[in-house]
Amino acid sequence: MIYYLEDDEQIRNLTLYTLAQTGHETQGFSCAAELYEAIERAVPDLFILDVMLPGEDGISVLKKLRACDDTADVPVMMLTAKSTEFDTVTGLDAGADDYLAKPFGMMELLSRVNALLRRARRNEERARQAADLARAEAESSRSSDSEVSRDKEILEIGPIRLDAARYLVSVGGDEVRLTHKEFETLRFLMSNCGMVVSRNQLLVQVWGYEVAGETRTVDAHIQTLRKKIGEIDQEAASLIETVRGVGYRMKG
Repeated sequence: MIYYLEDDEQIRNLTLYTLAQTGHETQGFSCAAELYEAIERAVPDLFILDVMLPGEDGISVLKKLRACDDTADVPVMMLTAKSTEFDTVTGLDAGADDYLAKPFGMMELLSRVNALLRRARRNEERARQAADLARAEAESSRSSDSEVSRDKEILEIGPIRLDAARYLVSVGGDEVRLTHKEFETLRFLMSNCGMVVSRNQLLVQVWGYEVAGETRTVDAHIQTLRKKIGEIDQEAASLIETVRGVGYRMKG
């Protein structure tokens, strides 16, 4: 189920129709109050939120969704006519998983929706596997084979340490709280340390896009990733290097 919050009836109806025609179950809402009532009845698999709304805006709604245990991990896509870098980063900092500026093509919207839903399913599976691993470790001591396997789930470059099995990132021993996409972006860069990774590679490998899309989303996520790491260690943040005109590289 996809919940779509959009006050423009024409845009809302067209988007809901397109999503329904491609097999998605949807519900549309014109204001935040209607959305909150629906959440009390059932939590969806994905939220699509317009930013510019009368009354309570989309950023405020997003923050409430992230503060609620029931919706904290549900993927959120922001749609807005505001396309400046400041607005994009504001949405991402508040916990959005993706950001698409109006006017947008329906094929790109569908590609992003499908990518977010695939990622949500993978994250649920990883969480289940991590829980199973934790239970297994509590029930019995680790064998040498499990230690070798566990080591492969840990990446370390400079002060940055990424534990894939437990979905944890730390810098100099201090935990860094990342969104799913920030985590996966960092993991992909660290796994390809020293290699230049293009923006389109990140869209395919991290976002799950089947075709190249809007690369500003990647740039915005990299910016917030550096900001969060830099709040602990600026030198560590500088390990994520921009390769002008190409993409990014994790310096080893």
